[in-house]
Amino acid sequence: MTSPSLRTRAPWRAPLDRTALLVVDLQEAFFEDQALAAHREEIVTRARQVIRWAEREHLPIVNVRTMHQRDRSTWTITMLEDDQGYLFEGDDHTENLSELDLSAAIEVTKTRDDAFVGTDLGSTLLDLDIEAVVVIGVSTHTCVLLTAAHAFANDIEVVLVRDAIASHRPELHELTLDTLRDEYRFPVLSPDALCRVTASEDRAPA
Repeated sequence: MTSPSLRTRAPWRAPLDRTALLVVDLQEAFFEDQALAAHREEIVTRARQVIRWAEREHLPIVNVRTMHQRDRSTWTITMLEDDQGYLFEGDDHTENLSELDLSAAIEVTKTRDDAFVGTDLGSTLLDLDIEAVVVIGVSTHTCVLLTAAHAFANDIEVVLVRDAIASHRPELHELTLDTLRDEYRFPVLSPDALCRVTASEDRAPA
């Protein structure tokens, strides 16, 4: 429970009740990579913290997972060039990280880094009257970057949660966060700072 004296207003323009949590690719397959596997415990801890915050504030949680078909119909250009598919529907490693409970989340399946391309993510957020998304997941310089930039292009505010976002290219992680913060003015918050944001009626006056 957050202490009333520590509670704060959201550092973004949209009302909290028009904000959703967007979980990107927190799947077993991506954490088979050694660079991400090394940070699994921290990412899981921070993701749980953020998910609990969203549940406490009664925010919609949208869980985006990458999943492909074996018949090559969903493969990207590079997958076709390499003649190598992955993340096939039905495979165990397409599932969410086992430590996370996302059973109540709205599910969106994607086949491209940008979670808006070829999916109903845009219409889902529109139906929910969402004006801002809080983003966690992987990888910072690919799926998180392109999804966040697309949200911005659709006039949706984006909030990035440091320590609940990671990359399989660690050298690009901070550079990408800095770019998104500086070029798009996205707030980059720690999980602790995010969890002090609340719409609770018993919040201490600002």
